[in-house]
Amino acid sequence: MSFKIIIQLGFASVLLLLSTGAAWYEGGTIVNEPWEWKHTAIFSQKANGSVDSINDILPIDHFVYAAKFAPTFPLLMLLSSTYLIVLIGFILLKRNVKTFSYFLVCIGFLFLFLSGFLSDSPTTGLKILFNTCLIIGILSIGIALLRFFYDKTKEVY
Repeated sequence: MSFKIIIQLGFASVLLLLSTGAAWYEGGTIVNEPWEWKHTAIFSQKANGSVDSINDILPIDHFVYAAKFAPTFPLLMLLSSTYLIVLIGFILLKRNVKTFSYFLVCIGFLFLFLSGFLSDSPTTGLKILFNTCLIIGILSIGIALLRFFYDKTKEVY
């Protein structure tokens, strides 16, 4: 593995860790706003039934709250984790262009599926994440198709 790849992996990992910590901290505001528990503590409601006290809120709901109302760090989490996944896929599949293209298509469809869940959100933060997921999904599928067809045209000549 080259030095450039190691630097990219390290930078993306550090960015993911820092943005995760910052998003969790920003999302911690949910415990001070009980009127938001009904709409934002989605995972806590699935696990515990109703959310009646601070102790009922799961840590993952901190990220949901941060994504809805302070999307900067959740967006950095999304981008850095996506970059890490694509980079690891590239490292593992770089010898096979076709398989890496299929990998990118799968990631693209995953992001398009995820954007479907975020499409009807009334908050600005989740609209930003919807647009980002939609763009990543379209770009990923587009890049995969370009790589696949470029490889096909290269075989013809």
